[in-house]
Amino acid sequence: MIPVIQREIVTNKQWVSEEEFLDLIAVTQSAPGPVAVNTAVFIGYKLQGLSGATVALLGSVLPSFLIILTLALFLSSLENNLILTRFLAGVRPAVAALILGVGLKMGFKALRSPFALLLSILAFGLLFFAQLHPFLLIVLGAPAGIAYWWFTGKQTDPTDSKEVS
Repeated sequence: MIPVIQREIVTNKQWVSEEEFLDLIAVTQSAPGPVAVNTAVFIGYKLQGLSGATVALLGSVLPSFLIILTLALFLSSLENNLILTRFLAGVRPAVAALILGVGLKMGFKALRSPFALLLSILAFGLLFFAQLHPFLLIVLGAPAGIAYWWFTGKQTDPTDSKEVS
């Protein structure tokens, strides 16, 4: 879903830049709720204020809700269907591969500096070896970024991928 959203709002419509999109995904993944819905609300608000956010929310939630409701009514009678069970078993690895591909693509774009690379390696180690909760890593990442900015006097310009002092 994220590549589709990215292509639409960054490349096709040019509502946000590539850097703004990466920041947007980071924020929307931190907020409760699905990324697509949170992204739609953010873009709707950016373009048209509260009314834009409301329309974007309804536009991103209602179609899925209605489709899932219809499918649930129809598929409840097919829950023991062997063909459907095998189909869903085959779809799972494809979905995992899509998620991995998006994660790698976004990860490489997010590593814009040696500090970002170091912070990513440190977060990976703390997540998998020290088994820190992801929320705690997000909370610790903010002061790390602020400290980096404070001590180096460098900040990233959202319109340019080069660092400015």
